[in-house]
Amino acid sequence: MEVSEPVVGVRDLLVQVERAGICGTDVEFFTGDMAYLDSGEAQFPLRIGHEWCGRVIAIGESVDPKWLNKFVTSDTMLGCQQCARCKSGYQYLCADRDEVGIRRGFPGALAEKIVIPDFAVLELPDEMDPAVGAMVEPTGNALRAVDATNLKSGERLMIFGPGTIGILSALIAQQRGIEVHLVGVEEKSLIFAKQFGFAGVHLIGAIPQLEIHSIIDATFAEDIPDLALKLIEPGRSIVFIGISGTPSLIDSRTITLKDLKVRGILSASPGLAGAIELLSKKIIDPRPLIAGVVALEDSSEVLSGNRTGVKGNGPKIHIKP
Repeated sequence: MEVSEPVVGVRDLLVQVERAGICGTDVEFFTGDMAYLDSGEAQFPLRIGHEWCGRVIAIGESVDPKWLNKFVTSDTMLGCQQCARCKSGYQYLCADRDEVGIRRGFPGALAEKIVIPDFAVLELPDEMDPAVGAMVEPTGNALRAVDATNLKSGERLMIFGPGTIGILSALIAQQRGIEVHLVGVEEKSLIFAKQFGFAGVHLIGAIPQLEIHSIIDATFAEDIPDLALKLIEPGRSIVFIGISGTPSLIDSRTITLKDLKVRGILSASPGLAGAIELLSKKIIDPRPLIAGVVALEDSSEVLSGNRTGVKGNGPKIHIKP
């Protein structure tokens, strides 16, 4: 649909979107399954899209002129900047936050233009491929997940979920010398994952007996957290970054008796600067994960699962407005 021109506030930047990625959260909004719709934190109509990059074409009167024509992306989480959480470094957990294309109606990047407050904008290298620029946000999530494992080179990591976050996490860990095993339920996605040369790629019903030093759950499955508790070595770590549609049931006694460290990852926010550095230095290349790029008018087709015209088998589809 056509919408009116964005209004640029005094501390806002107007950005021409060059590329936007479709995330599992976007699909959940499209299907109506996103939990925020039930909680009232989001409602329709909503302009989705929070993985993006673009060029600054206008600025508010209180914004530094240096931002004009810069190639940028932004944080998804927009805290109030006034509360105790925001002032102590946890603005991404602000109770009064907006989330770009997700929470409280803040318009997202599946559009030709997007307005972002200056405190949330991050500069990208001018020569960066827009395909890479739109992968900063998922890479930030993956980086935080791998950091939370606290693994060293030579140790073993098992990742459940060969989607975008799972494979990005695996690529980051692999670059650190960590032995990576990826687990999934669909043969097609596992065949795709094998091209990256991970130590192991396994169907969930055929996981080998291994000493596992950390686990990342990057799935939407409610039964994986319990399985992770059973498989992990005592004294080690489990990282939860996927969110199931229904409650995940675990026995907290297992956490205590195995002396486990359990960590949840909500957003990319603290990992965005590190993700930009990883991608700028080409330590990992996320482009093989992009199955294809479609026009804005075709976004509803790919959101509904119709990949006709998308040639690749990767988990990520990009929109080029």
